[in-house]
Order: sequence, then C-alpha cells, then structure tokens
Amino acid sequence: MTELTNTRRTLLHHRGLGPWAWALLAALAALPPLLQALGMEFYTVVATRVLIFAIAATSLNLILGFGGLVSFGHAAFVGLGAYTVGVLADAGIGSAWIAWPAAMAVSGAAAAVIGAISLRTRGVYFIMITLAFAQMFHYLAVSLKAYGGDDGLPLAARSTLSGMPVSLADDASFYWVALGVFALVFAGLRRLVNSPLGWLLQAARENETRVAATGGRVFAVQWTAFVVAGAIAGLAGALLANLNGLVSPHLMHWSQSGQLMVMVILGGAGALWGGPLGAAVFLLLEELLSGVTIHWQFALGAILLVVVLFAPRGLAGLVERLGARRSTASSLSSTSAPATAADAGGAKSKEAAHA
Repeated sequence: MTELTNTRRTLLHHRGLGPWAWALLAALAALPPLLQALGMEFYTVVATRVLIFAIAATSLNLILGFGGLVSFGHAAFVGLGAYTVGVLADAGIGSAWIAWPAAMAVSGAAAAVIGAISLRTRGVYFIMITLAFAQMFHYLAVSLKAYGGDDGLPLAARSTLSGMPVSLADDASFYWVALGVFALVFAGLRRLVNSPLGWLLQAARENETRVAATGGRVFAVQWTAFVVAGAIAGLAGALLANLNGLVSPHLMHWSQSGQLMVMVILGGAGALWGGPLGAAVFLLLEELLSGVTIHWQFALGAILLVVVLFAPRGLAGLVERLGARRSTASSLSSTSAPATAADAGGAKSKEAAHA
C-alpha cells in the first residue's frame, strides 16, 4: 500500500479552494459586462469556448493525467454529446433539462462499452482501440445523411432552461451558464481525485501490479473513471453544440482528440488546474496568432514545443515550481534575519567588553 499512501500524501494540498480561486471565479463572472463596456462583446463567445474546452480537457485529464490512460478517442464522447443535443433538437426537444443529461447518458454509455473493451489492453493497443472507436463514430456521423452527413446538423436555436431567469440565446447568459457548469465539474473532479477511488486510480497509474496485489480492483476503478470522463465530455459536447449552432462529424475526428491531449499536457497532466489552464492558453494563442499570420499553426507549434521542453510538468507544474522557489526564498530570508541581528548584537557586546 506504499503507492496508495504516497498518493494520498501528495494530494493533501489539493483539498479546498484558496481565496485566489474564489477571486478568479468572481473575476470570470464579471467578464461579460467588462467586455461589453469595452465594446468587445465578441470575446464573450471566445471566453465561453474556452470554458467549454476546459470542461472537455478536465474530463480527459481525469483518465490521462490521474489515471495514466492515453486515450486518442476522447473527442468521440464530445461529438456524441453534441449529436444527442442536435438530434433531440431536430425532433423538437429543445429543453436543456432533457437534452444535456441525455448527452451525458449517451456519452457515458458509449464510454462504458469502449472502456470495457479497451481497458483489458495496455500501451499502444489501448491507444489504437480508443482511436478506432472514435473513427468509427466519426464515419458513422458522416454516413447519416438524415442528419446532415459530412455537412453537419444545424441547430435552429439554443437549448432552453425553463424555470431559470436566463436565456441561452443571450451570449452573456450562456457564458454564465458555462461558467457555472465548469465550476461544478471542477469541484466534482477535485472531490473525486481526493476520494478513495481517486487514490486508487493514481496508485494504479504508478504501479498496477502492486495495487492489484494489495486487493485493489484496478479494472473497476479505471472503468469507472473512464465512464465519468466520457459523461463529462458529453456535457461539454452539449454546450459546444449550442455555442456553434452546428453539430459536425469533425467534432469526433482523431485530430480533435489530439488537440484535447495537447491542452492537458500543456496545462499539466495530473494537475487539477492542468486542463483549464491548457485549454485557455491553447485557444487564446490560437485566437491571437490566427489574426497575425496565416501560418499561425507553425508559431503555435513552436511555442508549445518550448513549453514542453522547459516545463515538462506543464504550465501548472511551472507555476507550482516558481511558487515553491519563492516560498523557499522568503523562508530563508526570514530565518537569516534573526541570525544576522543576533550576530550584530554579539559583535556590539564584544566591542563594549574590549572598551
């Protein structure tokens, strides 16, 4: 149980949100009126897109960062959630109270089946099976001519939240809803990784054989995390469908899974803030660089390469390392100050004695 004990110790600093996190949440909540005052309402949509991909990246981080499961098919769950909303909207069901839980259920069910098959393999075989399933769903969506085929399925209107004093048709209101969903998902992930299931998941990432030898049900734990991650990705897909106003097979393409993986690695795999931080930096860089040069992918790739080379634990690890270094420096200066004062006092006493 050494692996499990060590994992529990390393997670102690993740319990609870500090004042800075609440301040950040308040600042994010105040973003739409600030952008409106500056005449930059368009960036409310950009910020909403960041929040949605932060949810998707957070779900992938659960299995990739905390579970060590490299899935190249995670975008399939995002796409399934989006298509669930699109198909229900096409059938006249536009209530978010129905469509969004249905999106989570469909993606979670798909993850349950895929996980039951793929988690019996390891390494490159696991990667290839998840990739194969994602491409199967991608080509299935392309073949569904009744729902737009390769052109995708447009949504006539965004989902409705009956009984709530907000309209998702308004970009600012939709942003606040996305922010609330992100906060709930992040809080849920924080509780999960600090639960016995989360400790076992991370212990299995370090040494599956040892966890199994001590009685840990590795397959059950990994399968549960895989299903939860799939359901959360489906919720992100439901939000993304409403934001784009279009459901496309491209959402399930393997390149989208790769993009989510880059976000997690960039932000810091296995760090609670890794997914959101990576999604924000990736999408904001994409938005900024695409307005500067048509070769923005090259510039973005160079920046990502530098980050990976000099911050192998991602941006979250870099921030943590800088914070630890600063804390160490301040503690050293505080301990050296009394010693210096004591030395000075001793020197003065000696001078007085000689006098």
